[in-house]
Amino acid sequence: MTEITASREDPGAPDVLALLMAGEAYGAALYPAESNHYLPIDALRAPEVLFLVARTADGVAIGTGAIVANDGWAEIKRMWVDPAQRGKGLSKRLLAMLEAHVSELGIRIVRLETGIHNTEALGLYERMGYLVRDAFAPYAPDPLSVFMEKQLPSDSGR
Repeated sequence: MTEITASREDPGAPDVLALLMAGEAYGAALYPAESNHYLPIDALRAPEVLFLVARTADGVAIGTGAIVANDGWAEIKRMWVDPAQRGKGLSKRLLAMLEAHVSELGIRIVRLETGIHNTEALGLYERMGYLVRDAFAPYAPDPLSVFMEKQLPSDSGR
């Protein structure tokens, strides 16, 4: 695998925005608008959000992921990897980085919503220990959504 870095960046940067829009276009092709739950760009800049961008060694943006800290839990948002870069473990690495951030905040519950047709994402989340659960706020039950949760291990050194 070529060298990949991931760091906090502005979601409004042109190349990052292009990745986010590609993810939205993919979702729009699979689901009606009311079943797509994207955080707007300004919301990704909020203080309670960690927004990461993965880049190749030559600076090409190839993936994104965000974590939104809530009261007692955190939510994964905007996970997207350029389809040409899939199958290289990037999503797993991004997810692990987001989970590490959640742990650093002292939060032990991570939740997410994804669609029933996002088979690659569902497989990733299952392999990473996420379990299906009922809808959680702010979501309503949706037959096109899958809601998942993972309990992170507690840090006995705290």
